[in-house]
Amino acid sequence: MPDKTIAFQGAPGAYSHLACREVFPELTPLPCVGFEDAFAAVTEGRAACAMIPIENSMAGRVADVHHLLPRSELGIVGEHFLRVHHQLLAPHGATLAGLKTVRSHVQGLAQCREFIRKHKLNPVVHADTAGAARDCAMRNDLTEAAIASKLAAETYDLAIVAGDIEDQHDNTTRFIILAKDGKHAPASEPHLITSLIFQVKNVPAALYKALGGFATNAINVTRLESYIGPGFSSAQFYLDVEGHPESVALGRALDELRFFSTFLRILGVYKAHPHRLGK
Repeated sequence: MPDKTIAFQGAPGAYSHLACREVFPELTPLPCVGFEDAFAAVTEGRAACAMIPIENSMAGRVADVHHLLPRSELGIVGEHFLRVHHQLLAPHGATLAGLKTVRSHVQGLAQCREFIRKHKLNPVVHADTAGAARDCAMRNDLTEAAIASKLAAETYDLAIVAGDIEDQHDNTTRFIILAKDGKHAPASEPHLITSLIFQVKNVPAALYKALGGFATNAINVTRLESYIGPGFSSAQFYLDVEGHPESVALGRALDELRFFSTFLRILGVYKAHPHRLGK
């Protein structure tokens, strides 16, 4: 049933799959090959929502998602922060000393760069972490491993050759939850995040002036990402700020932003995850 389904990018056992289970254990996860497929599953009504990674505390933004968001009609209705523990998985009988190659998503490889270098492994980029684990199990090569989750190890019957190999122990991925209706949280809710995309006018100091309203109205900007605009003639940006557009302060800041922009779209207004509040 579509209304009981949540889409994610990757094979079963992916970190996005784990995020789905943590936030919506009652929903049926729908694996999708690419991010475009996960977006399409919601747009076409095959899933009620999608769990999409947007940034990692070590490896930065997930570039594919940032290019899909401006073109999508989906709205952000929530966020989730997932503590990521990477495992080095290999067929049963493999040893760390005998491994030569490790496969994973580019983010997984980046988050374990020091471990990979220390053990002189050859990193090979894969479409996703769980897919790398699945292929590792199918090849059954004792010289090849995958970087993926404990769930992937269970799903594909692989041994954990080395556990928690991420370079930083506070390695965390932020996910956004996308839905077709994109209903905004009520202004009465505490600790809200407003996400939006905008394009500034092609004039000197346009970004400085566009963001000035947030400073003068004491609005905390928590994230700002840039894009290349059409024809390289202007810049587009993704922005996260604290507050609700209906509040006086944020409303004034958005009015000033609109004055210096040629395009502005609010992607969503949703409750901040407890991770932001140090909980």
